[in-house]
Amino acid sequence: SKSIIYQLILCYYDKYYIHHRQFVVTSEGDIIKLGKSVDHTFTQRKHTYTMKIISALLAIVSLHLNVTAQSEDVGGSHQLPLVLTPLIKSHNIKEAKAAAEVKFEEFYEIKSYAGYFTVSERFNSNTFFWFFPCECDYETAPVLLWLQGGPGESSLIGLFGENGPFEVNSSYQLGLREHRWTKKFSIIYVDNPVGCGFSFTNDGGHARNQTIIGEQLYEAISQFFDLFPELATNDFYVSGQSYAGKYVPALAYTILKKGNTSTIRLKGLAIGSAYSDPINQFVYSDYLFQIGLIDSKSKRQMREMEEKAIELISKKEWVAAGDVFADLIYEARNNTFFQNVTGFTEPINYLKLNDKSLNDYIAYIQRADVRRAIHVGNATFHDAVTVDKHLAEDFIQSVSPWISELLSNYRMMFYNGQVDIIVPYPSVTNFLEKLNFSSVDEYKNNDRHFWYVNGDLAGYVKQAGNLTEVLVRKAGHMIPRDQPEWALDLMTKFVYNQFQ
Repeated sequence: SKSIIYQLILCYYDKYYIHHRQFVVTSEGDIIKLGKSVDHTFTQRKHTYTMKIISALLAIVSLHLNVTAQSEDVGGSHQLPLVLTPLIKSHNIKEAKAAAEVKFEEFYEIKSYAGYFTVSERFNSNTFFWFFPCECDYETAPVLLWLQGGPGESSLIGLFGENGPFEVNSSYQLGLREHRWTKKFSIIYVDNPVGCGFSFTNDGGHARNQTIIGEQLYEAISQFFDLFPELATNDFYVSGQSYAGKYVPALAYTILKKGNTSTIRLKGLAIGSAYSDPINQFVYSDYLFQIGLIDSKSKRQMREMEEKAIELISKKEWVAAGDVFADLIYEARNNTFFQNVTGFTEPINYLKLNDKSLNDYIAYIQRADVRRAIHVGNATFHDAVTVDKHLAEDFIQSVSPWISELLSNYRMMFYNGQVDIIVPYPSVTNFLEKLNFSSVDEYKNNDRHFWYVNGDLAGYVKQAGNLTEVLVRKAGHMIPRDQPEWALDLMTKFVYNQFQ
């Protein structure tokens, strides 16, 4: 049936993207199911071409799925994305807000707004956002921005897979998340940078460094507070995960440098599994050996690769260094050293060989009625490939100087999962101890404290000056997914400064 075909293609999209390799798309676009997982090495060109084929197939088949009125096409392709910037710039705020309001009966009466902010007129770069007002105390609740990593992953992963009000199951049915962050905060989910998720740009508009990303995020958030002026005096926090360990500081540093010209009330930053300072985060050989995933021979081989990457970074050979890292452990590559010596397909959680899919939400948001509800019109939902390619030189560079300066001005929390592999706890503490900020010696020497949630030991907290560092027990790379109740408590305690 068409539904089975759609699920087959979506399954391949997921399997190909995280390299389970249970399906293969040939250069002619044919889908072949294999008897077991195999390894395939694709060049960047073939990879990009293949992902475009998959995206096209998803769109074509979804036109005919009986999940919407059969006469409708995906997203109503005759509609254009809802770009709110012209209304905002002309001070038609009431009209803009009314246009952005999401009205959809499946969303459990959870109020939300969605649309686009133009962040570069030159390249027609438009950032997609989906905003959820706090379910209680909207007038005074802190406002959180959530940024996904990747680079190039949609923040809808966070919305549907980690901390948002909704979750999508393997049957592509929507449910209401129990430990949703919207119970405590107003949250903006943004597809960042332009070119990922529903955000889009013309050729030449893709960001190539964090300075550009910071400026584009600043433009988007400035327009957000123009659209919701009643929130302009609320405390604002920037949060995110993984490669957002660069995005979050990029926006905060941009706000800091704007000085008094910025009216954004930034109070703090919170980053989970922070990939921020690669040269000081190459601890994989020691870490994987200590937890028993590699032996002493593999440890020596892995350390040689780490030292090669560090040498290339020191020479500012960014792309070459990034290639070494990718061959070492980066899950966006197949046939990595990590995969070959451990048997794991992805370095997300060392207690789970294969975790549940994060891509089930894609089928849901491609429904025609859902696309219309969130005002994306005929916009393509992009994979991470193009954004990743444009950030090839940025990938291995550090933002630690920005973090050091930010710690003199804002509260910052770095939190890690105990069983993460790709950004393990020691990799973050290693770079934090090398930061140049006034409380670094205090951080090195302070004791950790137990952190409990409803009588359970959730983790360990260390604080020094503006820095809060947290280890979350029994969590991998995506902490809100693995420990949803603890993650909500973690964010609440940080925002309200309740860690003791």
